Amino acid sequence: MKINVHRINDAYLMEARNENNRTMLMDANPEIGGGDEAFRPVQAMLASLGGCSGIDVLLILKKQKQQVDDFNIEIEAERAMDQTPAVVTGIHMKFVLKGKVEKEKLEKAIELSIDKYCTVAKMLEKTAKITYSSQIN
Repeated sequence: MKINVHRINDAYLMEARNENNRTMLMDANPEIGGGDEAFRPVQAMLASLGGCSGIDVLLILKKQKQQVDDFNIEIEAERAMDQTPAVVTGIHMKFVLKGKVEKEKLEKAIELSIDKYCTVAKMLEKTAKITYSSQIN
């Protein structure tokens, strides 16, 4: 795996590019001179957690023949702002689905993702307590 990060303006706007030539923008907080034009790096990390776990959960539900019509994950994080670096110490993920999904199967899929399959969650759990909830509409 290889990622290249390139500065694209005279401030802090950066473009990350992967081996498949896919890109993602990142920027800094305006308080330090950023333009707030893209995800901040910690936000990108939390989005990666959502993507990683979301793929797991959807894959598991698909194997269980559950019908998912809409899928969202709302992620909230707490940081130790009194420390440098201000690491993420707590993360809550709320999985919100629409479709014909059994609540027990959804809960098990989320548990398997967070506790076993999601690489990003396993890395983040070293510093952050990850909790979750779910809702089926």
